[in-house]
Amino acid sequence: MDKYTGFYIEKPTGNNIFSYEERENKKIYVPKLIEGTLDDVLVGEEIVFNEIDEYIEIKAKGLKNMVIYKYQDKDIYIFDNHNHAFYFWIKSLEKGNFTKGCKLVHVDQHKDTREPENYNVDIDNTEDVFRYTNEVLNVGSFIKPALHHNIFSDVIIIDSSYGFNIDIQEEFVLDIDLDIFSEDMDYIPYGLKISKIKELIDKAKVITIASSPFFINQEYAIKVLKELFNYDIIK
Repeated sequence: MDKYTGFYIEKPTGNNIFSYEERENKKIYVPKLIEGTLDDVLVGEEIVFNEIDEYIEIKAKGLKNMVIYKYQDKDIYIFDNHNHAFYFWIKSLEKGNFTKGCKLVHVDQHKDTREPENYNVDIDNTEDVFRYTNEVLNVGSFIKPALHHNIFSDVIIIDSSYGFNIDIQEEFVLDIDLDIFSEDMDYIPYGLKISKIKELIDKAKVITIASSPFFINQEYAIKVLKELFNYDIIK
């Protein structure tokens, strides 16, 4: 049974550390992981990310469930806060779904390459990976540990018009943050982003997707998600 059964983080750790002392709400929710389709990717009622921004407390509601979706015989992991990608990369590696040391392609409004508090995790122990993902990592610090532990040899970051023109031939895992479609990124044509990401989806070994509720409206993020997989067409 997977560790993601639906639980709260109440201590100032992981994603709950942001503005913790100043906040009225002191806990965030981590949703349950289910197997399903994109119909199961729904906005939930729980606060999954909480921070003070310009003196206003933002209580961002995330996904009702995390979803594993099978597409072209690939595992697609869909979740709200981006640090969970680390856990799903290790799970995919354990299943032999990609070669350790291949490239990571990270499509995101943000680089997410902050230093974590520490690198102390046993990547051969799923329970420890779960602890580390939820108690140490946050939405901005999950890539450097994956490089540090040689899960990936390098990261190719696509966060600009230039990035969408990179041609990637070697094996890679694709990591998408749907906030690449936020208003701040509207200077990159919508059609270009959709077509290029679809190309990457077809080539990738494993795909992790964050809905990033603090940075993009979740209903809109889900609409874009379905377009990326031609979901309404193939149903």
